[in-house]
Amino acid sequence: MKNKRLIKLVRAFSLGLVLTLILGCERDISDDAVEATFSNIGDVFTDNFVGMGSDFYFPFADSKFDAFSVDNNEGYNSAASYRVDVPNANDATGNYAGAILRIDGDGRDLSSYDALTFWAKASQGVSVDALGFGQDFGENKHQVTANNVSVGTNWAKYTIPIPDASRLVNERGMFWYAAGTQATGGSGYVLWFDDIKFETLGTIAQPRLAIANGNDISIDTFIGVTLPVTGLVETYNLASGVDQSVSPAPSYYTFTSSNPGVASVSEAGIITVNTAGTAVITATLNGLQAEGSLTVNSLGNFQLAPVPTRNPDDVTSIFSDVYTNTPVDFFNGFWEPFQTTLSADFAVDGDNILNYTNFNFVGNQFANPTVDATEKSNLHVNMYIPADIPSDLDFLITIKDFGADQADGGGDDTIQQVFFFAADFTSNTWATLEIPITMANRNNIGLIIYENINNPTTSSIENFYLDNIYFYVP
Repeated sequence: MKNKRLIKLVRAFSLGLVLTLILGCERDISDDAVEATFSNIGDVFTDNFVGMGSDFYFPFADSKFDAFSVDNNEGYNSAASYRVDVPNANDATGNYAGAILRIDGDGRDLSSYDALTFWAKASQGVSVDALGFGQDFGENKHQVTANNVSVGTNWAKYTIPIPDASRLVNERGMFWYAAGTQATGGSGYVLWFDDIKFETLGTIAQPRLAIANGNDISIDTFIGVTLPVTGLVETYNLASGVDQSVSPAPSYYTFTSSNPGVASVSEAGIITVNTAGTAVITATLNGLQAEGSLTVNSLGNFQLAPVPTRNPDDVTSIFSDVYTNTPVDFFNGFWEPFQTTLSADFAVDGDNILNYTNFNFVGNQFANPTVDATEKSNLHVNMYIPADIPSDLDFLITIKDFGADQADGGGDDTIQQVFFFAADFTSNTWATLEIPITMANRNNIGLIIYENINNPTTSSIENFYLDNIYFYVP
């Protein structure tokens, strides 16, 4: 196949060269020439796919690949619909349904529209994790997401406003979705979509936009850190009187730094800290000022964690830029309503750091697969506390083995707990924590929990960094 493509390219190049030699001396392009434009068709799916080409369905890599079909027995005032069979949480072929619909070929000029609309219903009342447009498995520059969309058992129309349609002159990402079973206790269900199209409604009003979720926040950071502007939200009032919030991609915004020498910000909303000092990041969209700001306080150079030197064959890594990491379910497990811990992870010159703030406890889970620490029976963690160390600090690390069923809370779990105290840390310095794993069952380890034992309002730490979390052969 590659050889055939190469032959075609060579032929095309040769023909182009001949035409260039023949026509090159003729004259410049006429002033009357018109630049090529893209189709402005708004329809995506109306009983069938409209102008999408032959290769347009792309499921997410870890989703159920065959969750989609065209249902010829169900539709909104029609004979067909786009059907999604969301799998059970324990489906071995994929525990959620997610995909993009991307045009096979040139994109479309959507600059005359103000919204993506569609009709939807479900086999039971559900909250769909994410719906939107603009994902193309490329830069996703124009992605727009509506999260936690409530879908009932009767057909209803849904509207996802376009933040700035003037940017959509060659867009291939027509529709995307991600639907799991977190809200249904792990039970699968069916979604139907119909009349998926871009429209000019003229009734979308009162845009209110925000960065940092509309808050004025301040962070302490270091030279060389790169971090994204987060909390991008735009809220519109629809004709129904309902407010609809979406999360636009950063490229819809125009970001400004009050001091680019200290912290500059890219079109993609990535802040780069250049030197010590303070800078305030703000944003506009379509000429409107976004509520919220991010004050960057650069404290100067950052001390990276010691570079691990152990043989990779002796290591199973959870989080490190030195080793290949095992798959991790999450680095910040959120156990409502008790956990307060937030993540503010960052990178310094390409070295990724876990940063936990507002800390009370947090977990790193890696259950797919679990870790067999029968031989690699030590745990290594580098930890940095960017503040004074409380004199009575009680910092607890819990290692949890899920047992033969490889499930958290399955009845055969075992744990080992290790305390670290003030003497184990020095303020603003990386500590190296080495933990021999002594519990009898350690061939299905799936969770590491970090916990503040002292009252969080008195003697505790609220902010710390982690790096180089791995199991190793002692």
